[in-house]
Amino acid sequence: MRDPTSFLRQEYDDLVRQELDWRLRVLGGPSTTWCIVDGKRVLMFCSNNYLGLSNHPKLKEAAIRAVETHGAGSGSVRPIAGNMDLHTELERRLAKFKGAEASLVYQTGFAANAGLIPQLVGKGDLIVSDELNHGSIIDGVRLSQAERKVYKHADPEDLGRVLDESEKASPAFRRILVITDGVFSMDGDIAPLDKVAAIGAEHGAMVYVDDAHGEGVLGDGGRGIVSHFKLPREKVQVEMGTFSKAFGVVGGHVSGSRDLVNFAYNKSRTWLLSGSHPPAVVAACLAAIDVLEDEPEHVRRLWENTRYFKKAMRDLGFDIGKSETPITPVMVGDSGKAKRLSSRLFEIGVFALPIVYPMVAQGKARIRTIMNAALTREDLDFAIGAFEKAGKELEILPAERVA
Repeated sequence: MRDPTSFLRQEYDDLVRQELDWRLRVLGGPSTTWCIVDGKRVLMFCSNNYLGLSNHPKLKEAAIRAVETHGAGSGSVRPIAGNMDLHTELERRLAKFKGAEASLVYQTGFAANAGLIPQLVGKGDLIVSDELNHGSIIDGVRLSQAERKVYKHADPEDLGRVLDESEKASPAFRRILVITDGVFSMDGDIAPLDKVAAIGAEHGAMVYVDDAHGEGVLGDGGRGIVSHFKLPREKVQVEMGTFSKAFGVVGGHVSGSRDLVNFAYNKSRTWLLSGSHPPAVVAACLAAIDVLEDEPEHVRRLWENTRYFKKAMRDLGFDIGKSETPITPVMVGDSGKAKRLSSRLFEIGVFALPIVYPMVAQGKARIRTIMNAALTREDLDFAIGAFEKAGKELEILPAERVA
C-alpha cells in the first residue's frame, strides 16, 4: 500500500540537498549577550531581543508576581472568561505609549496579520502590498478574497502608479488597503511611511504598517515608525506590532482608533478563538513598557552599538546592504557558503544564523545579525574579529584583504 505521507521525507531530503533546511539549535538558559547554545558558550548575535529586556529583572519580577496573584493561565479565550484586568491594563498602557485612541493585544504578531487583514478587506476590495512584505502579511493577504497588487519595494512612485491604475477599475473597488512593513526584517531598511501615508490619503486608501521590528527601536523612546516620521495618528489607520522583539516577551497587537479596535476584536477569528496570554506574559509586557518609559538608555545604547558595528564591518569590506537599523545583513550570496560561515562563527564563539531561500531570494543568502543594547564594546570587538577571521578563511572578504 502506498504511504500517503511519503512526500514529507522526499521534500525534506530535497531541502537538505539544496542546503535550504533549518537545523534547530537549543538555547540552554536565558537569551542574554553571552548564552549557552547547544551546550556551548557563545555571543548571541541573531536574537530579536534588541534591548536585552527578555532577562531584565523588572520583567522577571513582574511575571513572578502575576503568577502569584493571577495564576498560571487565564483559563479561556478573552471573549468568554479569559479577559483579565491585566489584559485590559496592558491595552490601556500600550495605547497611551503609542499615542493612539486604543490598542488590542493578539496572541502573536502573525495572529494579528492573519486575523485582521482578511476582515478589513474582502471581495470587491483591493490590497496593494510592498513586494518584500513579511510572510505573515502575505498569508493574511491570501486569506482575504480581495484583489491583490504589488508595488516595487519601498517605492512610493510605483505605489502611486498602482493606485492611479486601480482608480480606473470597473466596477470601482469598495475599499483599498495599502500595507507595508515598517522595518524590513531581512534587509534592515525602513519603509518611507511618510510618503506611503500621503499617497494612500490621496487615493482614499487605508494604510496598514507592520512595525514589528520598529517598536523599541525607532521613534521617540522606541515608540515606533509612526513616531519616527512624526506622522499624525490619523494618517496611519492600522499600526501593528509585537511584544516578542524589543519588548522581550511575546504577543502581537494593533493600535489605532477605538473603532478599529472594536471592529478587530469582534471580527478577528485568530483573536476570538485563541486562548489569552497567561498572566505572567501580560505582566512582563507591562513591565517592558515601564522600562521603555523610565530607562531611555537602552534605546540609546542600541543605536550606539549599531553604528559602531556597521562601520567596522564596512571598513573590513563586508557587504552589509542598505540597512538603516540594528538589523545588519552580512551578504554572502550562496546558501551553502552562508551556512558554512554561520558554522565557522559558531566554532569561534558567535551565534549568528544564515538566512536562505525562501526567506530571501535565490542568490541573496546572508548572515542576519541583530544588534543588542546590552552588548559591550568588548563583545562587539570579539564579534567583529570573528567575522574577519571566518570571512578570510571562506574568501568572502575582497581578495586584497585575504592574508
